[in-house]
Amino acid sequence: MHISLRCGEKIYINGAVLRVDRKVSLELLNDATFLLEAHVMKVEDASTPLRQLYFIIQVMLMNPSDSDKARVMCESAIRMTIAASLNPGLAAGLRAVQSLVDRNRIFEALKAVRALFPIEAAILALGQASSPTQAA
Repeated sequence: MHISLRCGEKIYINGAVLRVDRKVSLELLNDATFLLEAHVMKVEDASTPLRQLYFIIQVMLMNPSDSDKARVMCESAIRMTIAASLNPGLAAGLRAVQSLVDRNRIFEALKAVRALFPIEAAILALGQASSPTQAA
């Protein structure tokens, strides 16, 4: 697999953080778990249930040697979100995420959560539109 990085860009490979000082192309010759800087969510951006789930799974990917606590948090977050959701598409997507995490397919689980962001955004938009405005 070929990966191109710009000057100053970071990549997370098997728990290690690499930053390049010039434009570079990497070729991964074996099976490695990696995350590009552009896909890394900052803690302050984890502002919704699915974004929090993404952040938890991201921790599992970036720090694989110490992911037991994050895995427990992930399972709990998925259970609670499914229980609170009335959207069957969201619930099915979260069950697929859980299956990926159970099979240690962490990168694919991140992609699956990211694919659910539009559903969550639509649900949240409906909730805001139907809530009464507060009088000052």
